[in-house]
Amino acid sequence: MNIRDLLGAMVQSGMSASSNERIKNSLGGGMLDNLGNMLGGSSGQTGGGGGGIGDLLSSVLGGGQKGPAAPGSGGGLGDLLSNMLGSAGQAVGGNRNIAIGGLGALIGSLLGGGGKSVGGAVGGGLMAVLASLAFNALKGSGQKNPSIPVGLLEPQTEMEQLQMEQSSELVLRAMINATKSDGEIDQNEIDRMLGKISEIGIDEEGRDYLRTQLQQPMETEALIAAAQGQPELAAQIYAASLLAIEVDTQAEKDYLERLAQGLGLTPEITRRIQELVGLQQA
Repeated sequence: MNIRDLLGAMVQSGMSASSNERIKNSLGGGMLDNLGNMLGGSSGQTGGGGGGIGDLLSSVLGGGQKGPAAPGSGGGLGDLLSNMLGSAGQAVGGNRNIAIGGLGALIGSLLGGGGKSVGGAVGGGLMAVLASLAFNALKGSGQKNPSIPVGLLEPQTEMEQLQMEQSSELVLRAMINATKSDGEIDQNEIDRMLGKISEIGIDEEGRDYLRTQLQQPMETEALIAAAQGQPELAAQIYAASLLAIEVDTQAEKDYLERLAQGLGLTPEITRRIQELVGLQQA
């Protein structure tokens, strides 16, 4: 079982009604439309049936790629992807270092391309987006030298790969935990979610893992404990939670406030993350 496959499946199945729009906002919003126009397509022209800009990006920059991206891969596209990440992309030296393959697969999926085979790459792209949100929010709130969060760079060593897997699992658990914040998930909802995941191609082991996570009680304190002393990871967990739910009930708002306090994130940092994803708080 690959955790990033499960993360990718969560993105492809739609975590909440606003999830994909918030991911797009995290990548500069209109810049995605510019990218589509640059390559002769748009998100509105692709649909989910394959072909077009979405599949092109998934194939060229993500779906068919094994291992780290080659230095400078993507050329002008790689530069554009790096620019989408703002100061986070600049901090790691631009497109020679960022996780271009995953970002390409994620953006391709958002624009209607990709398929079952790119789930892990899409999950890697989500980790890169969360890493950029964390870095940009911490830096924008006045932290002088935030560390480069796990996920923004392609893992180069076994240790980095292990860190990526551990952080990815925490992010996945945080997203699932957030979905429980306004009440228990009933069996019908669990079956519906697992049905979508199955259609995307997740195997029985992956579905069993998700079923267990969905059925167990909330684990907010465990997530908070896992991120202690790691502000970058804490910000990623908070950002992932924003992507997983609508934040349209008082229970969800209260949960996010408790989560932020437990993670040690200041109101300035959480406001910055909310702004970056385009969340409009009443």
